[in-house]
Amino acid sequence: MDMSSMSDSSSSSSSSSTMSMTMVFTNAHNTPLYSSAWTPSSSGTFAATCIFLIVLAIIDRCLIAFKASMERHWLAAHLNRRYVAIAGKTSEAGRIDADPDAKLASLITAQGVEENVKVVRNISHGPIPWRFSVDVPRALLFLCIAGVSYLLMLAVMTYNIGYFCSVLAGAFLGELAVGRYIHWNEHAH
Repeated sequence: MDMSSMSDSSSSSSSSSTMSMTMVFTNAHNTPLYSSAWTPSSSGTFAATCIFLIVLAIIDRCLIAFKASMERHWLAAHLNRRYVAIAGKTSEAGRIDADPDAKLASLITAQGVEENVKVVRNISHGPIPWRFSVDVPRALLFLCIAGVSYLLMLAVMTYNIGYFCSVLAGAFLGELAVGRYIHWNEHAH
């Protein structure tokens, strides 16, 4: 048997063994997480890694709940934005008087209470206009959520059953704690 046929047979057997390898869950306590430097060396460090993943999954749900809360805040601020009429301009005042969505309210001024002041709530159809004070924080929040979510996905992709169950447990506990802030009825406001 010559050397070329031996190298061909060894390369074909190594490539076929690589191709036939299936992904299965393992319960090894020395599975690296994110880098080879983070490889648990004992049951205690494995447990600490699992606790870290639980906390990271809870943080993920908290970030999502915080973003949902901020979205509600930003929408309310947009809808409740008031536009001030310039003195001498009657067209804006006429528009407010004719607006069926305007609400009667009392306005307290330095001179006392003025009755029958109309408060206008902006009715928005479509996306909110781009605002630096809203869209930059929204994008930064999304960046944090995406980063944490991808870290959790990488932990699950190690196929370590302990890491997988830790991520699920953290997602459950996070949803249990803050899920009510994420899911809200848009028709209730």
